[in-house]
Amino acid sequence: MEVTSVVNSVRFLHLQTRFSSQFERHNNNNNGSLLVSAQINAFTHYHHHQQQLHPINQLLSSKMNGSNNSKSVIIKSTSSSTSIETSETLTEVERIKQSCLKWKWKGQYSINYFVSADSPKPPLLLVHGFGASIPHWRRNIKTLSQNYSVYAIDLLGFGASEKPPGFSYTMETWAELILDFLDEVVQKPTVLIGNSIGSLACLTAASGIIKPDSSQTLVKGIVLLNCSGGMNNKAIVDDWRIKLLLPLLWLVDFLLNQKGIASAIFNRVKQRESLRNILSSVYGNKDSVDEELVEIIREPANDEGALDAFVSVVTGPPGPNPVQLIPKISLPILLLWGDEDPFTPIDGPVGKYFSSLPSQQENVKLFLLEGVGHCPHDDRPDLVHEKLLPWLATLSNS
Repeated sequence: MEVTSVVNSVRFLHLQTRFSSQFERHNNNNNGSLLVSAQINAFTHYHHHQQQLHPINQLLSSKMNGSNNSKSVIIKSTSSSTSIETSETLTEVERIKQSCLKWKWKGQYSINYFVSADSPKPPLLLVHGFGASIPHWRRNIKTLSQNYSVYAIDLLGFGASEKPPGFSYTMETWAELILDFLDEVVQKPTVLIGNSIGSLACLTAASGIIKPDSSQTLVKGIVLLNCSGGMNNKAIVDDWRIKLLLPLLWLVDFLLNQKGIASAIFNRVKQRESLRNILSSVYGNKDSVDEELVEIIREPANDEGALDAFVSVVTGPPGPNPVQLIPKISLPILLLWGDEDPFTPIDGPVGKYFSSLPSQQENVKLFLLEGVGHCPHDDRPDLVHEKLLPWLATLSNS
C-alpha cells in the first residue's frame, strides 16, 4: 500500500491548505500515518473527475551485513498486557502480537517477527505491504501453519520494528534485511510471500542484485500478491504519461519534505473514519474492512519515527522495478492478482507485464482473483488459499 497519488497540482495545493488548517488545530505533533491513506484519499477524490487516467494513477501509487550468530535473536513478547489470558480468549491478532519476537539486525536495528511451530516442509516468510505489518496476515497464518513453519516480519520502519530517525529507506535495504533474516534466523531455503511493495522487496531479494550467493541458497520460491511497480509513485515502466507527470511528482516530493505539511496530512488521514473509507476503496470484499483492520493500520502510525519513514519512502528513489528483476529469477513464481485493484490494475502497465509472463516463462503461474482488491490475502483469504496451498504442495515435493 503506497502514498499520495496527486496528479493535479491545484487539487493538491487545495488539499494542502485544508490539511494545514487541520495541523494548526492538532499541535500535539503525533508522528506518522498510513502512507497508503494519503495516496488513496487523493486517488479516489481525483478518480471521480478523471476516470480515464486510472492506468496513470496505478503507477503513481505503485507505491548491512549481519553476523551468523544465533545470539542475535532475542526472545521478547511485544505485548504489554499484564493480565493472564488463555489462548481461547485471545483474538488471532492478539495471539500473533503476543507471540512476536525481536531480532537485532546488524547489531543495531530491532526487527519484529513472528514464527509458528517447526515443520519439515520449506518454511514460508510473509512480507507485508506499505503501511501494513505482521497482523495484516491475520487470516492466513493459522491456515498456513497447519502444514508449514510460518515466519512473518515487520520491515524496518513499519509495524513494531524500529523506525530510526532520518533513515533513508530503499527497496535494496529491505531486500538485504530479508536475506539476512533468512540467513540468521530461518536458516533454511524459504518461500517468500509478499504483498504490494512487500512483493517487490521479495523480488529484489531473490534477484541476486544484493547478495547473489545468498539469494540462490536461501530462497526456494516466490509468491507475489498484487506486486507494486516501485517503492513509490516515481516508478516508471516505459509509460510516457508518467514521464509527463514527473515535474508534478517532484513538486509533491518538495511539499512532503516540509514537515508541517507532511505531518498535517498524516494526522488527518490516520483518523479512524478516514482509514475505514480509504481501506474500503481498495478492498473488493467490504466485509473484510473491520475495526480490527483499521487498528492494524492505525496503531504503528502513531510511533515515533513513523512519519519520517513514510516521507523517506515517498520522496526516495523508486528502486528496481519488476521488468528489471524478473529476468534474473529462475525460481518458481506464483502470481495471485486481485482484479479490482485500483493501485496496480491488471490492465495497467505493471499488470500487463505480469499477465504476459506465464506464456513466456515456464516458472511463472498467474491466477486472477475475481472481485478482489489490492490485498488479496486479507480481502479474500479463501480464494488465496485455494490457489496457494496446491502450489506450495507441488513446490514441497519438487
